[in-house]
Amino acid sequence: MKIFVTGVCGQLGHDCVNELISRGHDVTGSDIAPAYSGIADGSAVCTAPYVQLDITDKDAVNRIINEIKPDAILHPAAWTAVDAAEDEENREKVDRINHLGTLYIAEAAKKIDARMLYISTDYVFDGKGERPWEPDDKCYAPLNVYGQSKLDGELAVSGTLEKYFIVRIAWVFGLNGKNFIKTMINVGKTHDQVRVVNDQIGTPTYTLDLSRLLADMIETDRYGYYHATNSEETPGAYISWYDFCVEFYKQYGLTTKVNPVSAAEYGLSKAARPENSRLDKSKLLEAGFKPLPCWKDAVARFLKEWDGK
Repeated sequence: MKIFVTGVCGQLGHDCVNELISRGHDVTGSDIAPAYSGIADGSAVCTAPYVQLDITDKDAVNRIINEIKPDAILHPAAWTAVDAAEDEENREKVDRINHLGTLYIAEAAKKIDARMLYISTDYVFDGKGERPWEPDDKCYAPLNVYGQSKLDGELAVSGTLEKYFIVRIAWVFGLNGKNFIKTMINVGKTHDQVRVVNDQIGTPTYTLDLSRLLADMIETDRYGYYHATNSEETPGAYISWYDFCVEFYKQYGLTTKVNPVSAAEYGLSKAARPENSRLDKSKLLEAGFKPLPCWKDAVARFLKEWDGK
């Protein structure tokens, strides 16, 4: 299968390209950078052909996708700096990338009858209540600019195409780029104590595990909305950011004390964030897909690969 992947300089796009190549697919990667140079964390460098693409340039999107004529498009490219998205000078850019860029890709996919897989987020919901969000919930109510832009991207895909997957994820970590684990471990090495929010609940997503699921999906026609994070240790045993940090400090061997605080006490975020990031993943099994492994196992494998680099 010929597959076009956006955002390959990011955590997820990088892993997706390498997973698809390992399965023998004809893959082309893209990002806004002039060239793709791989990463310095020891992960395999992307060996797929690479094209520079600004997804907010409608003409460029149409030209490149029409030239490549992929059977499928996997679209993880996005503005992901949640707090920076709140700045007035960034809001239009965030919309151009997450909404209009996604619309241009969906329209180009429709012209060549390609299937599309769009990566979204639990931030399309308001984060209220305690029940897990279901993939087909339509009670959208984003709390911040980033969430609204990703919802607008979802609606652009579902309103343009019939052959689409929309996959919502949360709390992402991977080798290629910055993430919460890397940041907090580096902070923990130089501090006796850290503060971590304990009233936002969900489960993390390891991009290496997710890339395998996305490859499984894009090889099928089981279209629709899905949720995909790493599995809870026991069904329904969602965790807080505090629980997450305590566990990876323990696995890494750090003795830094982790102090639980509320989001209000923490007080450093510009953007409102959901308290309830629980995502119901049962639809994966119903559709015949293999759920992601337990998050604790994912942390162990990530730390072994990263090793503090």
